[in-house]
Amino acid sequence: MSVTLASTLACAATTGGGVVPPAGGAPGGTVASHAPNTSTAGAAGIGDPDFPHDGNGGYDVRHYGLKLAYDPAAKHLNGVALIDATASQGLSRFNLDLSGLKVDTVKVDGTPARFSRSGTELTVSPETLIKDKAPFQVEVRYGGEPKPMRDSGNLGLYGFIPTADGAFVTCEPNGAKTWFPANDHPADKASFDFSITVPQGVTALANGEMTAKPQTADGKTTWTWREKHPMVTYLATMTLGKFDLREGKTASGIPNFAAVDPKYRASLDRVYRLSGEITDYWSTVFGPYPFSSTGGVVDDYAAGYALENQTKPIYGGFDPDQDIIAHELAHQWFGDSLSISRWKDLWLNEGFATYAEWLWSEHTGRGTVDSIFKRHYAAKSDPMWKYPPGKARADDLFNNSVYTRGAMTLQALRQRIGDEAFFRLLRTWADQHKYGNVTTDEFVTLAEKISGKQLDGLFDAWLYQPRRPESW
Repeated sequence: MSVTLASTLACAATTGGGVVPPAGGAPGGTVASHAPNTSTAGAAGIGDPDFPHDGNGGYDVRHYGLKLAYDPAAKHLNGVALIDATASQGLSRFNLDLSGLKVDTVKVDGTPARFSRSGTELTVSPETLIKDKAPFQVEVRYGGEPKPMRDSGNLGLYGFIPTADGAFVTCEPNGAKTWFPANDHPADKASFDFSITVPQGVTALANGEMTAKPQTADGKTTWTWREKHPMVTYLATMTLGKFDLREGKTASGIPNFAAVDPKYRASLDRVYRLSGEITDYWSTVFGPYPFSSTGGVVDDYAAGYALENQTKPIYGGFDPDQDIIAHELAHQWFGDSLSISRWKDLWLNEGFATYAEWLWSEHTGRGTVDSIFKRHYAAKSDPMWKYPPGKARADDLFNNSVYTRGAMTLQALRQRIGDEAFFRLLRTWADQHKYGNVTTDEFVTLAEKISGKQLDGLFDAWLYQPRRPESW
């Protein structure tokens, strides 16, 4: 994510704008078991101490099948969510995250289930106990007017945001629950199918690739998309509106899809071209591109930020420059393929993507990584020195320290271990944890293994101390 657009653009050449998975995570986002528990009620939170109410315990989602219909004029959403999951304990009841929308019926394995609502928790009580390790399917039929999350300490508005011609949908950190029932925490990843019906003339964009050509009947068009690779819920989107589209392939053969609101029509070819060029370049630096398509979306909603929606980064109400595109596409590796297990490790997303901006700046001859690092290090009074990026705050997740000091941590590491080991580390990190969940401790362990050096002091100074490192 690139945030706080004004400050991001002001330094566009230099900056971007307790259930924990087992070591290495697992494709599909398998969540570690709770401590021994004789209860058959799934926990109402997944166990992240900084976001104790996000996500849910007792199961792991494998797949979301979402059948959605939205009327922009009425701002009304109808949805049917089919959620395929596996129990990680015996379950007499379990929770899903859902904000606002009215639930009509819930079924578990085809049988009607009791349900109740409290805040953003949807509690489901199946007719019979779900056995530990058993697969099960939940069907939720729901509808209403989606309302975005409001959090002035972070992004302001996020989640499902209605617009004049559709919706702008960006869900980090926990806004997926504004439009579908979910285990809404990045520790639980799943594949997705989307079927989205909208008035004829409206484009419906979602993650992955279209599974068929849009079908129109009775003044409505249905768009179907599939993201077959594991994805965290905050990266899911159903962005809707009037868009100009361009499709093709990058020079290396990766399918490339760009969409822009008509207001940004002049940007379409540039967004398409840069998205392809940058994706191909990152593939030479970080390893093979982890997904089946790339691209970007520019919508006419003044969000003031961009988000790395999987396969389709989105830029909210501005024409993105090459550095922001480089940032969001680097996230396809660091944040999307490799996803954090706990929000305190957000620097593994944002620090890496910001460092990628610096690499792109050097690649395009506009300033070396070392010169950018030195300029930031010389700013002794910068507030980031009092804000350790390894201790992200729930009410201020997207602080500049997580981005800039996070990126500086990587450059300090590069200086210590040398270029060969550093870039081998990045590629190995991306490859070993592909489609899984990661922690800072795992990154430190791998860095020490590849470099053969003791690095705990370096990471402690850069990530955890509320002061400017003097040596490392």
